[in-house]
Amino acid sequence: MEFSNYKNYERFLGKTILAIDYGTKVTGLGIYTPGRDPYPLPFNRIVYKSDQQILEDLKEFIDDECVEVLVLGIPLHLDGNRSEMTEKVEAFGEQLKKSYSNLEVYYQDETLTTYEAQERMKNSPRYNFKVDVKKIDELAASIILEDFIKKD
Repeated sequence: MEFSNYKNYERFLGKTILAIDYGTKVTGLGIYTPGRDPYPLPFNRIVYKSDQQILEDLKEFIDDECVEVLVLGIPLHLDGNRSEMTEKVEAFGEQLKKSYSNLEVYYQDETLTTYEAQERMKNSPRYNFKVDVKKIDELAASIILEDFIKKD
């Protein structure tokens, strides 16, 4: 898939973007630097203990990878309505903005990204054509990042 035709590709050219698929069990991470990487990649996962612990673990990744932009996946119902989890993720987003005020923070609809990640795994030799629950959140985060780059 070619990403260079999208506005957000040009807008973020050369900037390292970290996507966050926030969860209360596991938080998945995807990473992409337009102009350097061929496409957004699954990056890592953080097992949830607390929001504070997630923020602390993120700092290490942000520093190590010279991240300049954060994209937080926002869960919505299929009809576009908000859920209880939407509220939790937005509250986490506010903590992110305070903790990393020097970074740009964006929200991206993450509807169906976990389903898309499962389908990709079932069709990929990389995952032995099986859903790998230890990798699903980071693959979903990379899909959130793909959607963010493709957004108008």
